Amino acid sequence: MFALSKRFGTIYFAALLMQLGSSLLMTYLALRLDASGVSQLWGGALMAANALGMVLGARSGYWLIGLVGHARAFVVSAAVIVTAVLTHQLSDGLPLWLSLRFIVGAAMMCQLMVIESWLNDCAPINRRGAAMSLYMVASYVGMMLGQLMLTLGQGLHTLALSGVAIAFALGLIPLALHGGAQPGLISQARIKPMLYLRRLPQSLFTILASGLLNGCLYGLSPIYAAQQGFSPAQVGQFMAISIAAGLLAQLPLGKLSDHLPRIFLIRATAVLLCIAYLPLALGLASDQRWIMLAGAAIGFLQFCLYPLGVAHANDNLEPELRVSLAGVLLMTFGIGATVGPLVAGAMMEHAGPQAMYVFCIGVTAMIACFIRAKRSVDLVVAS
Repeated sequence: MFALSKRFGTIYFAALLMQLGSSLLMTYLALRLDASGVSQLWGGALMAANALGMVLGARSGYWLIGLVGHARAFVVSAAVIVTAVLTHQLSDGLPLWLSLRFIVGAAMMCQLMVIESWLNDCAPINRRGAAMSLYMVASYVGMMLGQLMLTLGQGLHTLALSGVAIAFALGLIPLALHGGAQPGLISQARIKPMLYLRRLPQSLFTILASGLLNGCLYGLSPIYAAQQGFSPAQVGQFMAISIAAGLLAQLPLGKLSDHLPRIFLIRATAVLLCIAYLPLALGLASDQRWIMLAGAAIGFLQFCLYPLGVAHANDNLEPELRVSLAGVLLMTFGIGATVGPLVAGAMMEHAGPQAMYVFCIGVTAMIACFIRAKRSVDLVVAS
C-alpha cells in the first residue's frame, strides 16, 4: 500500500480535493432546496441533472482526453466546473441550477475518466484492486471533509460555494506536479457500449445499481435527515459518518478483492445491504443516534459496490480499451444516478422519506438475483 501511495500520491490528492468540492456542493444545494420548502422531487431532479451531465459527458470527455491528453483535459474540466459553481450565486432560479448541475456533471465525468483510466493504465495488474481501493479512500476522505465543512459557521451560507470552487481549483496543483508514470495515448475510436454490454454484463449491472444507490444517498439522504429533525450541521455529520464508514471498508476490501472472487464479494455485499436498509425503511430507527449508526452500516457496504464493479471489469478487458471502458462505466453509473433520485424522490413525495430506503432494498435485491444467475447470464451472452 505504501508503494502505491508513493507512486500515485498526487493523483489520489487531486481526487480527494475534487470529491471534497463535489460532496459539499451536492449537500449544500439539497439543503438549500429543503430550507426553501421545495419538494423532494426537485432535490432528486438536481442530482439527476448532474448524473445526466455525466452520462452525456462521457463521449466529450473521451474526445478531449484523446485530443489534449489526460492532464490538460483535467485542467479544462476544472475551469468549467469553477465557473459553473460560482454562477450558482447569481440566481436561485431552479432552471438555472438544473443547467449548472448538468454542466458540472459533464465536466466531472471528464475528470473522473482522467483519474480512473490513469490509475488502471499505470497500476500493476496484480495490485489493481489495491490501487482502486486507495483511490476510493482518497475520494471518501474528500467527501467526508466536504460534509464536515457544513458544520463551519452558517451551514447554508453562500460562502460554501466559494469553498467548492477553491477545492476544484486546488485540485489542479497535485495533478500538474505528478512526476510518476504517465498513461499511454488513446485512439479516437468510437466508444461501443454494446461491446462492453456483451462482455461485461455483471460489471455493468453492478455499476448501474451503484449509481442508483449512490445517487439517492448524495441527492436525497440530506433531505431525509433534515426531515428527521437534523440541523444543517447534523446533516453534514450524518453524511460524513456514512462516507467515513465507506472509507473504512476500502482497505480490507482491496485486500479481499485481490484474493477472493469479485463476483462473490458483490453478491455478499448486496445481501448485507438489504439487511442494513431495513431499520430506516421500516422506521425502526427513530432516534438520531440510531439513524446515524444505520447510516454508517449502509455507507460501509454501499460504497464497496463501485470499486468491485470497476476492478472486475478491468480484469476482463484489454489494456488499450481502458480509457473507453472508464467512460462506459462512468456513463453507466451516471444513468443509474439519473434514474435513482427521480424514482426515489417521487416515492418519498407520496409515501414519506423512508420510501427512499424501500427503493434501495429493491435495487440491492436485484443485484443479488442477477449476480446469482451468473452462469445463466454467461450462457445467454455467449449465445
